[in-house]
Amino acid sequence: MKPLEVVILGSGSIIPTKDRNHSSIWVRREGDVFLWDCGEGTQGQIQKAGLSFMKVDKIFITHWHADHFAGLIGLIETFNLEGRERKLEIYGPEASRFVSLLSDMSWYDFGFEVKAIDVDHLDDKETVLVDEKEYIIKSVPTEHTVPSVAYCLEEKDSVNINEEKAAKHDLYPGPKMGELKEKGKVKHKGIEIRLDDVSDITEGRKIVYSGDTLPVKTVKRLSEGADLLIHDATFIEETNHRHSSAKDAGKIAKEANVKKLLLTHYSRRYKDLNPLKEGAEEYHGNVEVAKDLMKIEV
Repeated sequence: MKPLEVVILGSGSIIPTKDRNHSSIWVRREGDVFLWDCGEGTQGQIQKAGLSFMKVDKIFITHWHADHFAGLIGLIETFNLEGRERKLEIYGPEASRFVSLLSDMSWYDFGFEVKAIDVDHLDDKETVLVDEKEYIIKSVPTEHTVPSVAYCLEEKDSVNINEEKAAKHDLYPGPKMGELKEKGKVKHKGIEIRLDDVSDITEGRKIVYSGDTLPVKTVKRLSEGADLLIHDATFIEETNHRHSSAKDAGKIAKEANVKKLLLTHYSRRYKDLNPLKEGAEEYHGNVEVAKDLMKIEV
């Protein structure tokens, strides 16, 4: 299975602490690297984690609060100073508006192509933003104090021909096998053979990141069966600050049959994170609390 790695660059909320940086998550799937959010100090955290910021080609901003995007300013300047030539894509609700403002702040402009992709934050549906051969990245609207979205990386199921199964059907590499892979079924020696009959299917992995949000059905639907849900857990109990609590996150993880729940974006009031973990564990059995520079292999 190809590497799928998550590194928590920042687990704090609006006011960082000495132990918790602003929100940012590094995601690497084999050679593809991107960020979910890019709060202040992100490039410093990337270096502390021993990662290469120049490998990032896509940045997905959940919403335009400074603790989730202010790191873009320095990171883009660093890209320019390091002679970047590759295009950088920045996704987010109303991304074109904010990327334009970032451009206006730079004396010499970006120095390389930065493409803004506006992400739908109004329609109650999933939107596919990236469709690669082996995975997709999609979004759903969430509910915060400003337009906001959640993101999901979902691998496509991989189909591998099982030579022993194929041999039982007297089917070997050649035109018939190519037709079977393309169409999903083929007639061979008077018998219909389906791709499922001669292959092993590996179910793709799935990671979801909520960003700041009230507990919402869109995130629950997006998270269905996810291997990892990284969810806003600003408080232990419900509040009126349009964030989620650890208990909210636990409920969503349970209802969506998530394999692992990772809590993040804690208020600085919490020195001890165990009460947050315990709150989520009232509803879901596999809970971790994110810590800065934590690495997870999915």
